[in-house]
Amino acid sequence: MNKTCLATTIILLAIITAGFYKFILQGSTTENSDGRIIILLDDGERNLVLAEMRAFLASIQQINQGLSENDMELVAVSARSSGNAAQGNVPGSLAGKLPIDFKKLGRDTHARFDQLAMDAEDLEDSSHTMEQLSNLMKNCVSCHAMYRIDI
Repeated sequence: MNKTCLATTIILLAIITAGFYKFILQGSTTENSDGRIIILLDDGERNLVLAEMRAFLASIQQINQGLSENDMELVAVSARSSGNAAQGNVPGSLAGKLPIDFKKLGRDTHARFDQLAMDAEDLEDSSHTMEQLSNLMKNCVSCHAMYRIDI
């Protein structure tokens, strides 16, 4: 391999590595004065993420309603509505702007909703469901403590 080809290969690898870091790991972020990471999105992307968070909150309210009425079917249906199936197709442009830890937290939250739904149906144990809901909500609290969505 000649020097020009080697130099071109090294430059291409550096560009690919930088792109991987920016697109997969870091996303489109900046620091905030309050210690949170600001995720910079366009208006439509921000609306999509915030709508998903509001859907989580609505599911949590319905799960609590189901628990208060001892209606485990309502609990399961409400939890499943925010499970993995609710993720839909996230545009590639948005996925690239979200930091990897944010994406991991989101996937884990959807999975916890699914597990809560399955256990509510199978076990019908409100104490177990309340413990699962408490643990699931730790994801919500940690996400809001770590991140801020901005335009």
